Amino acid sequence: MDYQGNIIRPPSEAFSIILQVTHGCSHHRCTFCGAYRDKPFRIKSQDAIERDLDFAAHWCRRQTTLFLADGDALVLPHSQMITLLTRIRSQLPWIRRISSYATCQNIMAKTDAELAAYKQSGLQRLYIGLESGHDPTLKAIGKGVDSETMVIACQRARAAGMFVSVTCLLGIAGRLASLHHAKATAEVLNHIQPNQIAILTLMLLENTPLYQQAAAGHFCLASPKEMLIELKHLITHLDSFRTQFHANHASNYFSLSGRFPRDHKSILAALDDLIRENAPLKPETLRML
Repeated sequence: MDYQGNIIRPPSEAFSIILQVTHGCSHHRCTFCGAYRDKPFRIKSQDAIERDLDFAAHWCRRQTTLFLADGDALVLPHSQMITLLTRIRSQLPWIRRISSYATCQNIMAKTDAELAAYKQSGLQRLYIGLESGHDPTLKAIGKGVDSETMVIACQRARAAGMFVSVTCLLGIAGRLASLHHAKATAEVLNHIQPNQIAILTLMLLENTPLYQQAAAGHFCLASPKEMLIELKHLITHLDSFRTQFHANHASNYFSLSGRFPRDHKSILAALDDLIRENAPLKPETLRML
């Protein structure tokens, strides 16, 4: 496979075929993200993608899911996306699910009919980085959209029949706005009602603007205990809608998973135990992205 640079995928795509169709991220302005700092954005050539499909058709017959990398394959022009999805279904007919990261900007650039066509052509799951529902925080970290746009984009993806997985980032608002960020994020999630909520914890990376802001004293990182309180505040304000909940990413100080609303009370109880320090947190040396 023609992999260029480091390839990043969601934890749930660990056993998927990774088909790199873009290089980097078309937005590339989030102050906390160091994933694509060394990768100027471009769409890979059709020849390179075709060669990778030929490779997968020969060598990847045991893998039944496929993930489109890098940061936002949905940036592809509509005709090219349809051609790509059609080729995947033709050359890899055993694939049962195609997934991709997606920015809200790229979702909003598509029509409802185009989104529905992607679902019909096999694109079943989108991973969307909400990070926060708190508008001052979204502006500060350079997401490029506000919470209302986040809600509309995710609702449109859901209306097209796609499985929507939304990522929320503990600590991204800093210490002072922590609880405001948590409550506002819960309110946005209540409007979206995503199929899956994935909780990550902020790690300050040296190659990011946010790291420089923290070093200059302009951003105050919350403590691990404060981030646990932040998560409890977020979950407390969630409505009783059905969703998968995962806080088991390697960046987290803890590992919690369940289904809401069934496991809502038990996860809050587990967080209470963690906050009271009745259970050990993951050492910094074991945290990673």
